[in-house]
Amino acid sequence: MDRTFRVILIFKGLDGVLELVGGVLLLLVSPQQIGAMARVLTQHELSEDPHDLVAHALVRSTSNLSASASLFGAVYLLLHGLVKVVLVWAVLQDRLWAYPWMIAFLLVFIIYQVYKILVSFSWGLALLTAFDIFIVWLTWREYRRHKARAASGGRPGLIR
Repeated sequence: MDRTFRVILIFKGLDGVLELVGGVLLLLVSPQQIGAMARVLTQHELSEDPHDLVAHALVRSTSNLSASASLFGAVYLLLHGLVKVVLVWAVLQDRLWAYPWMIAFLLVFIIYQVYKILVSFSWGLALLTAFDIFIVWLTWREYRRHKARAASGGRPGLIR
């Protein structure tokens, strides 16, 4: 389980880095340019299969993107990515304080994701939410283990 936890944390950290990149791109690229890119990227697929659901969903979702929605997305991705990268780094460094913060951070986003699922169901978001719940459980498990070890005098320097 320890190895699984570390691997999942590394993937979460990489996801945070990708969110930071996405947030910066949303700040630098206009909504019109995003729509044009989506049309160019899906043009070949739609010429082969005019009924492709994913390509149509991508074009539809980017064609009505407003500047305020783009700014909200950028701020959301930047904040979410930054917090995720910092917390993942701290947990990987065995900073005991980071475990409860990681759990709290994930729980806030799980609540938001559940709200979004209730408003408009999405299998992808449902699976992401289930995965985040699993990460909360693993983080809680690791936190309790590290806290017990620190309390028993094991592994000096764990509480930083």
